[in-house]
Amino acid sequence: MSDADVMPEFGRIRRFLFPIYGFEVKKALSMGLMFFFILFNYTCLRNMKDSMVVTAPNSGAEVLPFLKAFLVMPSAVLFTLLYAKGSDVISNEKLFYVTIGFFIAFFGIFGFVIYPNLNIFHPAVSTIARLQNQCDQSLRWPLAILGNWSFALFFVMAELWGSATLSLLFWQFANQICKTSEAKRFYAFFGLLAQFSLLLAGEVADCFSNISRGAPQGTDPWEISLRWLMGIVVASGIIIMGIYRWIYKYVLTDKRFYDKPELPGAKKKKAKIGFWQSMKIMVTSPYLGLIAALVVCYGISVNVIEGLWKGQVKLLHSNANEFNAFMGRYSFYTGIASMVVMIIGGNILRRFSWLTAAVITPALTLVAGSVFFSFIIWRGHFVNMLAQIGTNPVAAAVFIGVVILILAKSTKYALFDLTKEMAYIPLDDEMKVKGKVVVEVIGGRLGKASGAWLQSGLLMIFGLNVFSGGKKVELISLAPYLFGMLAIICLGWIFAVRSLSKKIAAVTTKAVTTE
Repeated sequence: MSDADVMPEFGRIRRFLFPIYGFEVKKALSMGLMFFFILFNYTCLRNMKDSMVVTAPNSGAEVLPFLKAFLVMPSAVLFTLLYAKGSDVISNEKLFYVTIGFFIAFFGIFGFVIYPNLNIFHPAVSTIARLQNQCDQSLRWPLAILGNWSFALFFVMAELWGSATLSLLFWQFANQICKTSEAKRFYAFFGLLAQFSLLLAGEVADCFSNISRGAPQGTDPWEISLRWLMGIVVASGIIIMGIYRWIYKYVLTDKRFYDKPELPGAKKKKAKIGFWQSMKIMVTSPYLGLIAALVVCYGISVNVIEGLWKGQVKLLHSNANEFNAFMGRYSFYTGIASMVVMIIGGNILRRFSWLTAAVITPALTLVAGSVFFSFIIWRGHFVNMLAQIGTNPVAAAVFIGVVILILAKSTKYALFDLTKEMAYIPLDDEMKVKGKVVVEVIGGRLGKASGAWLQSGLLMIFGLNVFSGGKKVELISLAPYLFGMLAIICLGWIFAVRSLSKKIAAVTTKAVTTE
């Protein structure tokens, strides 16, 4: 009998805010802190990658779908192959250190070696501009990526950090060492603690963007900001590895928290399932297929909204420091909203069904996204009204987008992530590792890539001279098509949630019966 079995019920306030027993704090707090620093880096990197590629010379928000479709997705597949191979060769603990170490080494090299020497690594800005004017407009955005290739590489690595460390390494580890009874109480706490990282990341972005404004004449203010930010990201990565090691040494050796005969991910004598077998299982398994569908639908829907929104943000904040400072403030308010929704979401998860908690995110995304696209499409009707209150359609679109994305992201962190992770718990250990790596890394990237393929395809088709007449085509002109895409995806997402809920109920009932 565990200690938790003989502990009294929580009081009303503690059950609402902190449903964790005193002896469990060591486990819950260490996992929450690791999540905190992973999400802190993810938020900093997400803001920086967008700031660099969107405000780069000859570039714009239109490069985002090309990057996600043709660079990030293939890189995610390659990473998955390497990770699956690594999991067969070394233990999960060593694989964790190798993965984190690779990422922080790259970000350190980028901030202190590559960016200060862009004149050596990048082709001349005038050369790319001339090619963009001479070539068909359907090639305008791929040429912009070529001209800023190191920024594109940074974008890819920043995107993979989210998939590899947040969606894969952390949650895979949590699912291995947490019981279902713990997950219902711990996971919401992990998320709540981690939301403070959004506040910190937002303040850090704003702080260093302001510091660089006093840079001496002739220096690049963004280079100063970038060096500080990359140093912080590297230091945070080292802290993550330190916490992970502490958990292995002091938490997993405590039988109250982990009572299996061997540590999670330890090398076993029996043969493991290969990567392609894992892919086959995921494709042929309705259960894993539905989890993948949730991840893909979320990726497509948010990608469709964000691409158009960031194009409007660039019109208000045209240089990297201003853009990064704005994204920092956006992250800060997302963190505040997420903490509020996390407390509410944790109680929804404990008091209501999995289905109720899981369906909120797609339903809210559909409604809020409809409001955003409706304003974009019919913005011309609001010009006079907006002028009377001292603003304009661009500023209004940015504000509406901020509100909508904050709602979508906060419910994603508070409900979508938690319900999705709970769906993995009934799986066996082998599929928790390899099924999850395929679903999270490939599925997560496939979601963003699918939206990106559709957006980049539309940009290239309507960018052909026969359609564009040689004029630059932007995402805002494709808003009606993107709106229809969003509606279809969100409805499919809701259907997948309902279907997965039935699968979870069946698996849970079967497990109880066999016990």
